[in-house]
Amino acid sequence: MKPVYLLDSVILIDHLRGIEPATKWLSKLREGQAVLSVITRAEVLSGGTDDEQAAAFELCGQFECLPLTESDATKAARLRRESGWRLPDAFQAASAVRNGLKLVTRDARAFDPKAHAFVLIPYSLCALAVRTD
Repeated sequence: MKPVYLLDSVILIDHLRGIEPATKWLSKLREGQAVLSVITRAEVLSGGTDDEQAAAFELCGQFECLPLTESDATKAARLRRESGWRLPDAFQAASAVRNGLKLVTRDARAFDPKAHAFVLIPYSLCALAVRTD
């Protein structure tokens, strides 16, 4: 199956933290339907306890990992200048565009799906207001 989605790290991290909408969305994927970039892999594997690291390695191992290319770097630089994105976000966008993939994220601040057709936001998290009085 040809990949359709490039997963942003926040989707995998949400899943690892037990956030149900992320787990539900990932569970609907068919084998080969989603891939990671080296950016996502590095971000997911860079934190957590030893036990969490084992789960992160197992999860990342379920997805093909796309390399970044020279053309990704050039496009990421342009996107960063145009959009003001952090460099990892610009690389994610460049890789998604080059590979004809939907970038799956919940980071609507960085990736507005109305402004960027390559972005898919499958769920959002609502912060609960905590009253202290």
